[in-house]
Amino acid sequence: MPAANPAGDPALGLGVGLRNVHFEHILRNWPAVDWFEAISENFIDSGGRPRMVLRRIAERYPIVLHGVSLSIGSTDPLNVRYLRRLKRLADEIGARWVSDHLCWTGVLGLNSHDLLPLPLNEAVLEHVAARVRQVQDILERPLVLENPSTYVRFRASTWDEPAFLRALCEATNCRLLLDVNNVYVSCFNAGSDPLAYLDAFPFERVVQLHLAGHQHCGTHIVDTHDRAVSAQVWELFRIAWQRTSGASTLLEWDGNVPPFQTLHNEVLHARAVIGGASKDSLATVAAVDAEAINSAREAASTPIDFLLPAVMSQRTWSPA
Repeated sequence: MPAANPAGDPALGLGVGLRNVHFEHILRNWPAVDWFEAISENFIDSGGRPRMVLRRIAERYPIVLHGVSLSIGSTDPLNVRYLRRLKRLADEIGARWVSDHLCWTGVLGLNSHDLLPLPLNEAVLEHVAARVRQVQDILERPLVLENPSTYVRFRASTWDEPAFLRALCEATNCRLLLDVNNVYVSCFNAGSDPLAYLDAFPFERVVQLHLAGHQHCGTHIVDTHDRAVSAQVWELFRIAWQRTSGASTLLEWDGNVPPFQTLHNEVLHARAVIGGASKDSLATVAAVDAEAINSAREAASTPIDFLLPAVMSQRTWSPA
């Protein structure tokens, strides 16, 4: 793989999301994965074992931090205390970069625990750009922003998402995380063309790509992160990877998390895609994965279910 992408950031290879159910496997086996992405909120306030595990993993693998609470589009003031803790965590583990989403997550001090879409127009661009600059000043590094999955569009929007992100990068020198699954989900839900979306996207700003699974509900698609990647998303990834000259690629899997080797094998399918596998062969791989991994799994989860540890839904005590 290339040593760096067009934005000049290092290409880390093929990675997976770091989840606590895999801690023991990783510490015992030190698997041959290229890098890990850690959810910032899972470690930012931990001074115990999770933070220790993260430090140990960071000694052997490149780590990227990915957040879900920045709320860059909110009208609430930025949470400076959160940002300072985030910087301390990033410095401690030598995070290669820090990312979050182009969205808002709450208002009036309340957190919706969801990644809510923004209207895309000049006023919102000015608002978000000012906040990005403030974040970058505190973090002392460029912020990386991801395109979210969306289910509605606003009449007040005057720009499409690729044009908005291009303008935001030009105004702030931030970087981008292109979630290929989110492109497919959002375009299907809006009735638009994902190939046209990619044609307009500012790939020169992309430092990372995301892959994930989704739940197709017929009339709409839900970004669930709880199953294998679809053949359609693999094909979009092939195009996106080529246009970034090989950006760091990561598989997200946040609900119904499989054993580590299953997770790792799924992201390794990217090698076949990069190598020019046919659409038919990708469809076959996706069908086999779906049968082996996704059977009897139709209840929708959300992309941030993993913020609630499994222990919260399990009784670990016995009545007297």
